[in-house]
Amino acid sequence: MPAAMLESDVQRIAPLITEIRRTLHAYPEPGFEEEQTARLIVDKLSGLGLEIATGLARTGVVATLKGARPGKTVLVRADMDALPVKEETGAPYASRREGFMHACGHDGHVAVLIGLARLLASKRDRIAGTIKFVFQPAEEGPGGAQPMIAAGVLANPTVDAALGFHLWNNLPVGQIGVRPGAIMAATDEIEIAVKGKGGHGAKPHLSVDAVVAAAHVVTGLQSIVSRTINPLEPAVVTIGTINGGFRHNIIAPEVRMTGTVRTYDPALREQLPGRIERVVQGVCEAMGATCSVSFNPVYPATLNDPAMTELVRKAAVTVVGDEQAILCEPSMGGEDMSYFLSAVPGCYFFLGSANSARGLDQPHHSPLFDFDESAMPIGVQVLQQAVFDFLG
Repeated sequence: MPAAMLESDVQRIAPLITEIRRTLHAYPEPGFEEEQTARLIVDKLSGLGLEIATGLARTGVVATLKGARPGKTVLVRADMDALPVKEETGAPYASRREGFMHACGHDGHVAVLIGLARLLASKRDRIAGTIKFVFQPAEEGPGGAQPMIAAGVLANPTVDAALGFHLWNNLPVGQIGVRPGAIMAATDEIEIAVKGKGGHGAKPHLSVDAVVAAAHVVTGLQSIVSRTINPLEPAVVTIGTINGGFRHNIIAPEVRMTGTVRTYDPALREQLPGRIERVVQGVCEAMGATCSVSFNPVYPATLNDPAMTELVRKAAVTVVGDEQAILCEPSMGGEDMSYFLSAVPGCYFFLGSANSARGLDQPHHSPLFDFDESAMPIGVQVLQQAVFDFLG
């Protein structure tokens, strides 16, 4: 993207944003342990006339900017946590903490939001209303949005709308992906135990083989999506782990499985636990085994408000042009930004960050993940435009 398309003040803070991102990348911290990250945020935002609250949901930070005139309140959120991934990028700013890595771009999210806060603080006289810059812990799990909402980030003053974004290696740098309605899926976890009767591998007729029963369970679960759900309604049922047995010639008495369920439609999300349990119980009964099924709801679907999505789309058009502000595909990945958007109208959008010519196009959560840092000032300007458009 040509630099001339960015405002001069955004260009001026671009080196600072890059420096912040690389510092954070070198020192990743997992969910609810982002103490060094929080200190850096406070350090970069101190002295700007912002009201800064720390320790929310343990490590969360909220910086509040009150404009020169009264008006509405908008929240802009960035997640802070890293993943338990061993980095293999070889970048000069690669993780210095063994076994942890910013493999999903959250370091860039924090840097963008710090840049936005610094930029808007310098333009306070142009702002009618209040902006809350929310730095949230533990998006990758177990979830920091709900605890931050419980801590009061949507009150005092009451938030009228929320904005969030994700650096996105599924789109080239310079593109902005927006979509009304569902953009990220609800994510839920299942745990299944299949219990049979152990015995000698040469005498299966005297046992109940939990491995065979479990294999039929896995196959049977795939029929839920393929045969009981409208083909036009996206859903995923995946078994990710399966463990059982002791030795090659011993029939396993028990097998344990875990998996994930992804949906967009809230009604379908409510129905699936019952469908899953019926399939598991039915298969196990037919095989002479018993079972237990537990269902753990994680995050609801991330649902964008149509009016707020159009506001962000227009802001993106202003910055990157009409052809680069695209209607993106939704993702079956999950996001706890969903809790903010369940409480107030808002928009969560994708900030294109891939550059295949430079090898910066590896998938999220990969040990090779990195992104084109020129995406970050684009994100700052799109968010600035959206904030100004919302506050009027």
